Amino acid sequence: MLTLPPLALYIHIPWCERKCPYCDFNSHVADKAAATLPESDYIQCLQRDIKSQINYVQGRKLSSIFIGGGTPSLFSAAGISAILNNIAAVIPFSDDIEITMEANPGSAEADKFSGLFKAGVNRLSIGVQSFDDLCLQNLGRIHNSSNAIRAVKLAQAAGFTRINIDLMHGLPAQNEVMAMQDLQQAIDLGVEHISWYQLTIEQNTEFYRFPPQLPEDDLLADIQQAGFDLLAANGFYQYEISAFSKVSAQAKHNINYWQFGDYLAIGAGAHGKVTVQKGDRQTIQRYNNTRNPKDYLQRDNNFTAKVDVIDTQEALFEALMNCLRLHKGMPVKELLCFSGATQEMLMQLCQPAIDKKLLIIDESIKASPLGRQYLNTLLELLV
Repeated sequence: MLTLPPLALYIHIPWCERKCPYCDFNSHVADKAAATLPESDYIQCLQRDIKSQINYVQGRKLSSIFIGGGTPSLFSAAGISAILNNIAAVIPFSDDIEITMEANPGSAEADKFSGLFKAGVNRLSIGVQSFDDLCLQNLGRIHNSSNAIRAVKLAQAAGFTRINIDLMHGLPAQNEVMAMQDLQQAIDLGVEHISWYQLTIEQNTEFYRFPPQLPEDDLLADIQQAGFDLLAANGFYQYEISAFSKVSAQAKHNINYWQFGDYLAIGAGAHGKVTVQKGDRQTIQRYNNTRNPKDYLQRDNNFTAKVDVIDTQEALFEALMNCLRLHKGMPVKELLCFSGATQEMLMQLCQPAIDKKLLIIDESIKASPLGRQYLNTLLELLV
């Protein structure tokens, strides 16, 4: 009998105060002319949205929920509580469910942390990006370093023990000393998870149209290695390309993505991936909701804009692309089960990378130390 993957849920709240010049997410600047966001109407849409996806649950409990955006902390704590209660009325939660919410360090959002914790959010991901005021200004952020430090301390005082700090490196006008000062400040704040990744210029962003001057490649390499060393020396294990955590503080929701788990998705522009099982057959589907918040708010029940069925070969490739981000990879048995592929298909796809000693397959499949060093080369061999 086939085994379904774990089930998670992503909730998208698309509004923000200002569109950052590097951001290519489905985010929309809140209407300054409106007195408030359409919070109540949006919550009702989310409720109808999750009810419309009940057939995808197939007897599973939610193992994690991630509330992203935009800036979801623009919603009230009462609104977030209502969203979570509405979901719990439709789909059961696992006893150890992880509920993460993205938050910005602005004072208005930080003052809500106590209410969010009482609402059931048990993990915060705070979008600091840098503790250097010049770097924050260059990134178009609306907070400063003092706001960021205050936000983390307020979250801790509110009861949050699971806090992630998002930091970028390779920023305009940033040198190695500045980058290490950012990391050291995050470490000194006592958080147990740091997402540390290089700024990349994405299409459909202001930075793509007006590119900033970024550090040279040699400096980027020096920053990355120095950061790896600093994080390791302070007890942070790099369990994924850009994710570092203390023991038992890994992000359950993100691991589910990387291990090709299923995830429902509600909200404007949200993307989901589900396995549909009928007897001894399964199909893997990806879907996305209508992107524009105004369009989403006008829908009655059908919020999905597009559904694609993924064939077995594509599912295997996507599962590999995801799980090779993890240093421990993924058990082969689960990879084959969740993708629907056979051992023969797996070996045929992976043999060139195995021959070059970039990939290891035993009970698990993972990049070798050499493969992690040349991950792009490894992935190109799987295409």
